[in-house]
Amino acid sequence: MGPQSTPDLSTEASPPSLSTVAVVGLGTMGTGIAEVLTRAGREVVGIDTDEAAARRAVATLEAATARAVRRERITERERQDILARFRTFTDLQAAADADLVIEVVPEDYELKRQVFAGLDAVVRPDAILATGTNALSVTRLAADSQRPERVLGVHFFNPAPAMKLVEVVSSVLTAPTAVAAVTQLARDLGKDPISVGDRPGFVADGLLFGYLNQAAAMYESKYATREDIDAAMRLGCGLPMGPLALLDLIGVDTARTVLEAMYAESHDRLHAPAPILGQLAEAGLTGRKAGRGFYTYEAPGSPTVVPDAESPAAAGGDAAGRAVSSVGVAGSGTMASGIAEVFAKAGYFVVLAARSLEKAEKAKARIAKSLGRSVEKGRLTAEARDAALSAITPAGSLDAFAEVDLAVEAVAEDLVVKQELFKALDKVCKPGAVLATTTSSLPVVACARATSRPQDVIGMHFFNPAPAMKLVEIVRTVLTADDVHATVRAVCAKVRKHPVDCGDRAGFIVNALLFPYLNNAIKMVEEHYASLDDIDAAMKLGGGYPMGPFELLDVVGLDVSLAIEKVLHAEFRDPGLAPAPLLEHLVAAGCLGRKTGRGFREYARR
Repeated sequence: MGPQSTPDLSTEASPPSLSTVAVVGLGTMGTGIAEVLTRAGREVVGIDTDEAAARRAVATLEAATARAVRRERITERERQDILARFRTFTDLQAAADADLVIEVVPEDYELKRQVFAGLDAVVRPDAILATGTNALSVTRLAADSQRPERVLGVHFFNPAPAMKLVEVVSSVLTAPTAVAAVTQLARDLGKDPISVGDRPGFVADGLLFGYLNQAAAMYESKYATREDIDAAMRLGCGLPMGPLALLDLIGVDTARTVLEAMYAESHDRLHAPAPILGQLAEAGLTGRKAGRGFYTYEAPGSPTVVPDAESPAAAGGDAAGRAVSSVGVAGSGTMASGIAEVFAKAGYFVVLAARSLEKAEKAKARIAKSLGRSVEKGRLTAEARDAALSAITPAGSLDAFAEVDLAVEAVAEDLVVKQELFKALDKVCKPGAVLATTTSSLPVVACARATSRPQDVIGMHFFNPAPAMKLVEIVRTVLTADDVHATVRAVCAKVRKHPVDCGDRAGFIVNALLFPYLNNAIKMVEEHYASLDDIDAAMKLGGGYPMGPFELLDVVGLDVSLAIEKVLHAEFRDPGLAPAPLLEHLVAAGCLGRKTGRGFREYARR
């Protein structure tokens, strides 16, 4: 323990005020944290042994505050006050009078330990020491310190001025008052703090890096191109960046370090770094900062991607496709209606077939309402609405598909049901018609084998709501003909969707990456590591996700989510993919999400 003069934090009535903060390490993150602190009125002591880094930090703050003046967010006088509150030094001795020290040196335990040892010798007895690590053990750093009760983690997200989340990480040794003081500081900075225990990755990175690792492994296995993986997650999940582009931004070497730490604790194969991360890191291809990682950049540090040997070839290399002027859509639910609307708006003649003419007509009425809303919002003209509606013919039997060029099924996610439907399509549809399934998790080849023409069968996985979502996963089986693939890509272009290519395996791209992440979030709650609200907040504020994992699970439906996770576990046989017991228990209890009024949260009945 520390010297006898160190106050007992457990007896302090209120958290100490943190008016002077030292930031050790003036790289991108340290500079960003310094900017946040100075803007909030704190005196900031910036420390870096590299004088050039200190000069860059000052220049960055000068440029950021100059932009704020130009945008009339602060006055020139306020800018000068901010700049005056930031002083830089090259020696740890400068932290002697700090109330709080935040270290943000590179993710190397020995380096951080040396910084903490140096700080122990110079800071006041009542100073709080915080590490900015997102992967290394806060507890271990605390135990090696002379004042373990005053050591904690404070994990900002990059870029620190913009990102709202701060994870305040306590070890079993940390005094509650130290946590309270840093948590209050985070609130004073305009951030949203969450308090968590010490484990690699904490909440946000603990969920994020497993997903990034799987994306890297998916690319390494040549299942899909880097461009298609990234586009699929941006367009299918609304994420601000694709996983491989994000790995390049974070730094491939940093990601590997975080994953190594996570795997050492969890022994979960999903956290074992994909070999390609090690290969790229060892080759110095660490992402944007090196000018090359998964992508190639204009220059080191540049965000501009430039073509390289892996960039998609110019259009025109595909096989010639088949002509498509009429489309049959089988089904009467939300997806079938949405897909029929997409094709009709693009100028195709559409036959919408359901189990009865009445169901088909109700589906067309749903489309009419959707088109009407688009007209009201100015997204569609009345003439275009009328043309789209007149292009849709409701039918009570698949016999109406006799002359369609493309048949798309959007019926229940049940393999037996789909196979029976494909047998019917095989009998009804003309030779040369393309037969597509919209399944999100079932094997496309099993549908193809139900026909006498498996070469004509392909997957077209639209996302809900189909009129709004830009992504379509095109799923080729080992039997799909090249011209069928080319046909469907051309159709996607005409209906203004973004196609991504993938093979016929469970989850395709999006669900194979999304659902293990959701499952891990549930496990985090099961282990009492963090609350639903903190996890949802962490992923929205720290990861830029449009919805937190529990919000999303309740929207998708817990029964649907469980079914997909079971399919993934059955196909890949990885223990880490086994559905979380809490999810199974909720489904067994009939708590399926918003549609039943209760899932992970409760909802008002409509």
